[in-house]
This record gives sequence, structure tokens and C-alpha cells, in this order.
Amino acid sequence: MGTPDGGSAGRGAPADAAADFAHVTDWIFDLDNTLYPHEARVWPQVDERITLFVSQLFGCDGLSARALQKYFYFRYGTTLKGLQEEAGVDPDVFLSFVHDIDLAHLDADTALSEAIAALPGRKFVMTNGSVGHAMNVTGKLGIAELFDGMFDIAAAGLVPKPERAAYDIFLSRFGIDPSRAAMFEDIERNLNVPHDLGMRTVLIIPKTLDPFREPHEQVAVLEPHVHHVTNDLTGFLRGLVR
Repeated sequence: MGTPDGGSAGRGAPADAAADFAHVTDWIFDLDNTLYPHEARVWPQVDERITLFVSQLFGCDGLSARALQKYFYFRYGTTLKGLQEEAGVDPDVFLSFVHDIDLAHLDADTALSEAIAALPGRKFVMTNGSVGHAMNVTGKLGIAELFDGMFDIAAAGLVPKPERAAYDIFLSRFGIDPSRAAMFEDIERNLNVPHDLGMRTVLIIPKTLDPFREPHEQVAVLEPHVHHVTNDLTGFLRGLVR
């Protein structure tokens, strides 16, 4: 088993990683803050739209809405689940509203496209967002056609990561053997279940601090459920197939 590589800027997979992933036939990628850098300002827009939705729903000011949003997130895993449980919000209305964003700063990533295409086996996106958002983002990145499936919160029966049921539904849907799969995520707690299921896990951290996320969410976590850490997804993937 590999150890976290510390996420040094511009560095690919460590020397032992290629062997560590040699058995992998299914490659699973989170979407937001995993497949694109935070400088593209995609997630901050979604986050702001979530706050606005909460503000309009409850008729409260921005600060109160933000606090309520975070309460739902930490208690239920996603703000959407909290809004469903406590306010009966229509998930389709919520997802359509929060993903109505501008992708002008998101550019095609040829290097990432080539790195993903070179991986042996199938590739998937597993996101707590919507499939429409996933298609829009991967389309702008120029990688949409590389994926064999995109699994969103609706496909999971509105059960979000990190809950075990979301992963079970995903694996069953695509007939994936977790012992032959790898998961790439920017949220450390979302790698607990993949690790327990037998997947190889990779935590993606930003090259520079993202001011729109909590600092503790951006560190190289040295825990047993995180096999590798990198701030260069493209370089890491290249290192696996060289």
C-alpha cells in the first residue's frame, strides 16, 4: 500500500503508486474541486446559490442563511438533505437553482483529458450534485465523453456521500468490484467508505489555499483511509500509466 505523497505542487504519483493501482479497472472521480482547480470559481458560485436559496426560502438575511446552510450540511451531509428533512424542499427545484452558474472561467483541459483517457478500464463521475451540472462541467473541461457513467444525487435516491448507501447504489448500478476500483475525492471524509470497501483512495488538495473553503478541508490528511494525497491530479494520473 502506498503512503500519502504530501501533495507537493507539480508532483505526480510517487514511485510506488503505479504498482499500488495496477489492479484497478474502475476509476471513480468526484466532480467539484476534484476535476478542476478552485481558480475556475465553479464551486463558490454553487455555494453562494445555496445560501441564496436558503435565504429566500426562510426569508432570512445572508448571515443567518449561511449559518443555517452549514448546520444542514454538517448534520445531514448535504444542505439539500437537511432542507428535505426539515422543510420538504423539492430536490429538482433546489438542484436547478444552485447549479444555474457561469462557467466562463472553466477552460478545456487537454492534459487532464489525455491523462484520464490513458487509464485502463472504465471511468465514472460520482457527485453529490446533479447530472446536469456534471455534464456542463465535464463538457467545458472537454472530458465528458471519457466517462462510462455519471452518478448524481438523484441516482443515489438523494442519499449523499459519505453515507454507505450512496456508494452501495453506485457500485450496484455499474457492476463495480470495489476491490478493483479507485476513488478520487477532495473531501477526506468521503473516502472512509471507499477505503472500507477495498478501494484505493486519493485525496485531492488545492495547490494554493482556496479562500472559499475551510482551511482544514484543504490539508494533506495522513490517515489510514487516505492512501495517497496530491495537489496535481493530472500529474498523479500520468504517473500511474508511465
